[in-house]
Amino acid sequence: MVATPWPPPPSPPPAAASHMAITQAFADALRSCGARGALSVARALHGRLVAVGLASTVFLQNTLLHAYLSCGSLPDARRLLQADITSPNVITHNVMLNGYAKLGRLSDAVELFDRMPARDVASWNTIMSGYFQSRQYLPALETFVSLHRSGDSSPNAFTFSCAMKSCGALGWHGLALQLLGMVQKFDSQDESEVAASLVGMFVRCGAVDLASRLFARIENPTIFCRNSMLVGYAKTYGVDCALELFDNMPERDVVSWNMMVSASSQSGRVREALDMVVEMYSKGVRLDSTTYTSSLTACARLSSLGWGKQLHAQVIRNLPRIDPYVASALVELYAKSGCFKEARRVFNSLRDRNNVAWTVLISGFLQYGCFTESVELFNQMRSELMTLDQFALATLVSGCCSRMDLCLGRQLHSLCLKSGQIQAVVVSNSLISMYAKCGNLQSAEFIFRFMNERDIVSWTSMITVYSQVGNIAKAREFFDGMSIKNVITWNAMLGAYIQHGAEEDGLKMYSSMLSEKDVRPDWVTYVTLFKGCADLGATKLGDQIIGGTLKVGLILDTSVANAVITMYSKCGRISEARKVFNFLNVKDLVSWNAMITGYSQHGMGKQAIEIFDDMLKRGAKPDYISYVAVLSACSHSGLVQEGKSYFDMMKRVHNISPGIEHFSCMVDLLGRAGRLTEAKGLIDKMPMKATAEVWGALLSACKMHGNNELAELAAKHLFELDSPDSGSYMLMAKIYADAGKSDDSAQVRKLMRDKGIKKNPGYSWMEVDNKVHVFKADDVSHPQVIAIRNKLDELMEKIAALGYVRSESPRSEIHHSEKLAVAFGLMSLPDWMPIHIMKNLRICSDCHTVIKLISSVTGREFVIRDAVRFHHFKGGSCSCGDYW
Repeated sequence: MVATPWPPPPSPPPAAASHMAITQAFADALRSCGARGALSVARALHGRLVAVGLASTVFLQNTLLHAYLSCGSLPDARRLLQADITSPNVITHNVMLNGYAKLGRLSDAVELFDRMPARDVASWNTIMSGYFQSRQYLPALETFVSLHRSGDSSPNAFTFSCAMKSCGALGWHGLALQLLGMVQKFDSQDESEVAASLVGMFVRCGAVDLASRLFARIENPTIFCRNSMLVGYAKTYGVDCALELFDNMPERDVVSWNMMVSASSQSGRVREALDMVVEMYSKGVRLDSTTYTSSLTACARLSSLGWGKQLHAQVIRNLPRIDPYVASALVELYAKSGCFKEARRVFNSLRDRNNVAWTVLISGFLQYGCFTESVELFNQMRSELMTLDQFALATLVSGCCSRMDLCLGRQLHSLCLKSGQIQAVVVSNSLISMYAKCGNLQSAEFIFRFMNERDIVSWTSMITVYSQVGNIAKAREFFDGMSIKNVITWNAMLGAYIQHGAEEDGLKMYSSMLSEKDVRPDWVTYVTLFKGCADLGATKLGDQIIGGTLKVGLILDTSVANAVITMYSKCGRISEARKVFNFLNVKDLVSWNAMITGYSQHGMGKQAIEIFDDMLKRGAKPDYISYVAVLSACSHSGLVQEGKSYFDMMKRVHNISPGIEHFSCMVDLLGRAGRLTEAKGLIDKMPMKATAEVWGALLSACKMHGNNELAELAAKHLFELDSPDSGSYMLMAKIYADAGKSDDSAQVRKLMRDKGIKKNPGYSWMEVDNKVHVFKADDVSHPQVIAIRNKLDELMEKIAALGYVRSESPRSEIHHSEKLAVAFGLMSLPDWMPIHIMKNLRICSDCHTVIKLISSVTGREFVIRDAVRFHHFKGGSCSCGDYW
């Protein structure tokens, strides 16, 4: 007799033993078989049941049926049900339903369910669970509704939990509220399983505020419940809020740690994510495949190949086998680091290359510009897998988008149609972006209109498509057509308004956004808003919005703080900008650049250089924009030697090749200093063709220093470039007029008319009582125009006493927009308040002189931002030192 590790069938008991004891002994043995997967022993026990006359006992039949199904033997279970069980009860059918569902035979389970003469709540739960496990969330919810309508049984905690998980997976907020009402009606909200599912459902539906309130009512939340809130807080309120909950958790499992690692990595705090993995390891938490996947992805984002290789070694040492997700993360790490040999080696070692691994490798090649190799990989994938993966298709279409390759993009579009993958939302979205980037908006909208299913990305893409070409009305049409909007959608529409000069409409949209219950502004929202306030010069509104960032805890976000620095700088409040800069504990390159640019715009060159040098001392590496900012600062302050030194340092120390912006700053710097020949020599040595910006800087310098001959040369180049800017033409006409060459001046004006170039109208604006007032030259539209002009005449009389002589030219400069704004500011603002004015063009010399004198006779301070820089007028002088 061969020994087996399984317990032998029970021996016949003594005659005195009860029937119950015999039945229980068989039942225990059958359960043991099911737990161990001992099919042969289960069959032997079945024979013994027949031999002792217990085969017709329903309880034992049900237990035997469960044992067969647990062993995976569907044929044995079916024979038993059809041939031996003559009087099945509801438990019998439930056992069979559960077996079908676990073995992936959901259609058989549904067929049996429909034939059942009687059902209890377990029957309904089994079908719902089967649908949920197979990710058929809508049928799961339909089953829940049928249960409610049938009146067969009352839902229990498991029923509600399954329904709520399905609702959360679909993200249906309206249904989630109805389920909450039902749970309260059945008084089940206090059951731990239901409470945890409620929290998880609302988190997945995006209603984190409501989830948080429900979570606060739970006396002892389960670890599953706490983990759900970690996800919600991280996505909605940021990693810091999630970290606070994480630190206060009485116990954590590997899922808790993995969520925080993933959240930190996805929010850009990659080093913190990796530090958390180290802490996790030091506390004895066993790292699993999810940990390694998140960690390797973090290394890829950080481009930390060394860290990644150490993790790779740990994966080999600690995991019994490398699953496809870890392997894909390894492929991504090496591919994004440019180590294609290693990426290929990991990829080739995979027994089962899943779609993710293929897609990651294709994406890695695309990232490094290896477009041909990525196409070859895609074709190899098609030949090996024999199926088209939607994500691989979308990735390759995105590659066509980056290369503006409309021809290949259309071929891939055709392939999507033939394979049926066009129905995949991610594929259609990538095609929309590709056509839009290539300028084919009609095709982009055609794809959108024919999508069977659209997600937030689809709608947001169309909003972005039309906002990028300046069609704000069309973008708003798509925005208004959305039934569900999230913060990304609101940000897209808000950005469209701000980007195209409709700042007031954008700020109104922010007010509407705040009234949405399930939408919470994020850092992108506030960065966009502060840009709008900066463009409008609306400092009071900016201060109010800063209050909003304090409420949601985003004032410490570096990107938000950078936007505040820029706003204060552009609104003339440079001291407040410096305070915010000093307040920042962590300064990124954008922070340094924003502060240097701010000082540059205010003509505070020495302070800009001080910040630039401090940045170098702290080990921050300047970029292209850093040098534009510091060179511009030198230009506005006449710091010639410093500017030349930094221009040389660019290439010599930081290996940054000067661009058009840098050359333009240097020409402006040299030209303002009167070194016109040197400026012209620099233009001649430029490695690229000089643009209108460069020649314009030289022309302005020529006017300043009276070099008409060089001015004519600069103007000739400008006119050949066909620049649509009227400023150059007007400047040259004035140079001729001042030199007494009225015919040449008239010829320049005629050239303007022939080319259809019109003079840009000058206008100024300022904020008074939370309202922006706009003024144009010779403006008569302002409701207080008579009072404003009377005030201006009064001021002109006062400064005449100081020696000012009014221009006698036919087109008098007395009613320029900035002068009207100055008069209005003196009428409207208290004596102690500086008057801030914005202007779209460069301030003219007459207005500059007038405002200096007005600051002297009134004792008031004026801060004027023109198209080039800031002017701080006080006590009869200007911060620019008449150097502008």
